[in-house]
Amino acid sequence: MVDPKGKPESKKARDSAVGEPMIAPAEVAFYLERHPDFLVEHPNLLAILTPPNHRRGNNIVDMQHFMVERLRTDLHRLKSQQRALIATSRSNLSSQQRVHASVLALLSAASFEQLIQTVTTDLAVLLDIDVVTLCVESVSGFARTTLPGLQLLEPGDVDALLGPTRDALLEDEVAGDPAIFGSGAGLVQSEALLRLRVAKAPPGLLALGTRRAGKFKAGQGTELLCFLAQALGVTIGQWLDL
Repeated sequence: MVDPKGKPESKKARDSAVGEPMIAPAEVAFYLERHPDFLVEHPNLLAILTPPNHRRGNNIVDMQHFMVERLRTDLHRLKSQQRALIATSRSNLSSQQRVHASVLALLSAASFEQLIQTVTTDLAVLLDIDVVTLCVESVSGFARTTLPGLQLLEPGDVDALLGPTRDALLEDEVAGDPAIFGSGAGLVQSEALLRLRVAKAPPGLLALGTRRAGKFKAGQGTELLCFLAQALGVTIGQWLDL
């Protein structure tokens, strides 16, 4: 195309003629410098942009190499996230199955003594941990007992350990407290303390301990463990009524 004077029309003039905005290369470069994630947010552009050759030299950036490395990094990150998600899902499923089996074992107890034995012996196997104890605050009107696995606490100890509103405390890399875990305290390096509510009985704890540091730690979900403690509290209450 030529202009009225017979000279070839420039691309800039042609763009202006069709109403397209004229953007200087420096403006594009300035925008990209201020928005380094632009290609990440618009990956479709990678398919139409023309990368430079593989030749490298002073002041030459291999854009194609950069794009490939960025895609490889993103792919590696996504695969790592996928593996972590699968591992977490499997762990959650396993924990759910173990808690369900534990609740069924509690419901199957034929006597109060068998219930306590189930809690302090069978639950450790079912939950794949090392120590399980029942802790009850010793208050006036509640008979003292020497049942194996049952620990007596001082009045107010449960709230002192958990706080007045919290129902679970998970800790990793701890030294087991003999007042809670008795003779098994030496095995405990990670613990879960769960509030135990029993009708017509003083406050209590279901204490879970394991030698595996990090098994229980802050930030983990406590819904399943709290459900186990609630089921145990209801079951104990029913036996006490009998």
